[in-house]
Amino acid sequence: MIFHKKLISWYLQNKRSMPWRETVDPYRIWLSEIILQQTRVAQGLPYYLSFVEAYPTVFDLANAQQEEVLKLWQGLGYYSRARNLHETAQFVANELQGVFPSSYKELLKLKGVGDYTASAIASICYGEVVPVVDGNVYRVLSRYFNIDTPINSTKGIKKFKELASTLIDTKNPANYNQAIMEFGALQCKPQSPYCIICPLNEGCEALKNGTVTSLPVKLKKVKVKNRYFNYLIFNIDGNKTVIQQRTGKGIWQNLYEFPVIESSAKIDIDGITGDQGFMDLMNGMDYEISLYQEEYVIHKLSHQHLYTRFYIVEIQKNPLISEEQKVIHVSTIAQYPVPILLGKFIDRFY
Repeated sequence: MIFHKKLISWYLQNKRSMPWRETVDPYRIWLSEIILQQTRVAQGLPYYLSFVEAYPTVFDLANAQQEEVLKLWQGLGYYSRARNLHETAQFVANELQGVFPSSYKELLKLKGVGDYTASAIASICYGEVVPVVDGNVYRVLSRYFNIDTPINSTKGIKKFKELASTLIDTKNPANYNQAIMEFGALQCKPQSPYCIICPLNEGCEALKNGTVTSLPVKLKKVKVKNRYFNYLIFNIDGNKTVIQQRTGKGIWQNLYEFPVIESSAKIDIDGITGDQGFMDLMNGMDYEISLYQEEYVIHKLSHQHLYTRFYIVEIQKNPLISEEQKVIHVSTIAQYPVPILLGKFIDRFY
């Protein structure tokens, strides 16, 4: 039995029941693929269900406010996905009359849609013969063919895409693509794959050569940068606080946070109160400041680690805020989309 037939046979017997596998609606397939980028299925499933309930059609998503979309996305990370999701929904609804492109090449033109997502939508919704290549597929192919070319190199990306194109079932691309992804997720796992009962074990070159655990190969990541965020949690007259929206192109764009003093190294209360930004906010008024907890909260992102502390600032009247900041009642803070790091703090503190 050839490669794709074995995979599809395995898939039909072992596939997990997922709501997006019960439809060929391109809106729902697109939604699921964007949510599941860099996200495990167990984590992404509740978000998919929440989005479908809140925005059953692409028009509903397009008509939503971006802050609403970011709030529903809160906790998934990589927030540029949510912003691109909203922009693409508006484009499809307003420019394409709600009809998603029906080919791989046209789907690639949508914001936030790359090679993998375009291939998935084109094959699942329209039966186009284009292979998906995600982390699971890289793992299956690198092991089965014993390929040690780094999967995140230009050469590797091209090589695996070409190989995947030769293997796809041209008569059933949708099932094949879903089969090889599911196979990588459940059978050919990153750690402790089930090689003994694997339906592909007879032809697996990595198994023959004892290289299963060393594949796939990845180039080393860029150096991780450490950043120190010192958040100021204003407690104004016992019922108000200050928040601001991050508008730059860095992390958490358009999400809300508390006023923050970023430092190049760890600092203490003296460092906070001596900071010009803090003094500008206080504008000479009386205050009491205390550290919420001694230990740093370490939040790890792909290329940076955030060392975070929270300082509680007790004052009786509003500080001198900037145009980007606003004073809100603490009872409304849950309405604002915030990074998961701050969401956890808010849940504990308020």
